[in-house]
Amino acid sequence: MNIGIICYPTFGGSGVVASELGLALAERGHQVHFFSSARPFRLPGFKENLYFHEVPVVQYSLFEHTPYTLTLASTLYEAIDLHKLDVMHAHYAIPHAASAFLAKQMGNGKPPIVTTLHGTDITLVGSHPAYLPVVKFTIDQSDEVTAVSKYLADETRDVIGVKREIQVIPNFVDGDFYNRKRCTIRRSIFAPEGEPLIIHISNFRPVKRIGEMMEAFIKVRKQVKCRMLLVGDGPERARAEKDAQAGGVIGDVFFLGNQTAIVDLLSISDVYFLPSNSESFGLSALEAMACEVPVVAARAGGIPEVVADGECGYLTEPDNTEEMAARILELITDRELNRRMGKAGRARAMQLFPTERVVSQYESLYRKLTA
Repeated sequence: MNIGIICYPTFGGSGVVASELGLALAERGHQVHFFSSARPFRLPGFKENLYFHEVPVVQYSLFEHTPYTLTLASTLYEAIDLHKLDVMHAHYAIPHAASAFLAKQMGNGKPPIVTTLHGTDITLVGSHPAYLPVVKFTIDQSDEVTAVSKYLADETRDVIGVKREIQVIPNFVDGDFYNRKRCTIRRSIFAPEGEPLIIHISNFRPVKRIGEMMEAFIKVRKQVKCRMLLVGDGPERARAEKDAQAGGVIGDVFFLGNQTAIVDLLSISDVYFLPSNSESFGLSALEAMACEVPVVAARAGGIPEVVADGECGYLTEPDNTEEMAARILELITDRELNRRMGKAGRARAMQLFPTERVVSQYESLYRKLTA
């Protein structure tokens, strides 16, 4: 099949999932065309069966804001005919599904549209009164709609008022790539005396509860000498730096910014910490599990669908920094518990969320629409 994938190019989870899906589909012999304002960071420079279309950003003096939705629709419309797209897969309802709908109407009602909901397109953007009507419309007009968790599917019905069927197709992880044995970074760079390493990866938005994360780490550091790796960047990073300074742990926290060597950093870590009070799925937690890193996370959103409490990590009440700190202390002081939960996490990731199973679900959906 010829498949068009529309996604954001940034480090967020939706762009990662879209990129990994496209790579897997290309491996299976499909022609995959990516559409975005810039090349998604997870896409390699060249891969057989994979093509990238950069959507132009047109500047005009009368445009206070660049109408990206329209230029994306035009780019899709031209590609539908030129590359004979069999299906368009929009990751995020707006603007991607909206642009796909415009392109489909321009192209005489073809090809069908699959819209995958990832989280903030529903819980944050979609619920805003200024966007809710168009989000609901684009979801209703899509030929098939999927959500990455049961939690998100339920939220879409409750928040947006969508009545149609939403198929749950979870995020996935490549167990060959996300594998602790692949580590090439020396642990001693961050822990010269063998200190336990706690890691957090995100875009540092308020929903990630960075302040609570630092508060919990300070409590842990008072009990045990340990270090923290913070991977990513965003609006809450400055706050984290100030909190670390005020709490006297700035020398034990490494602010690494956006990184591509995620597997290596996970592979030298002892605990993955995810205190978010809302996660549609928790892809970073799944990647940590695949690398045999136990997870301490808030019991929120779709995280309980990924992390089995007491089996491959611990779930705590959101914002309960005392409980979070206590669970982290358990995992960094009991090496056997840490090892057992790490192994269980990888086993769960490979059993429930392997690439082969999830990509096959999308492939079946495409075939159903193009039959």
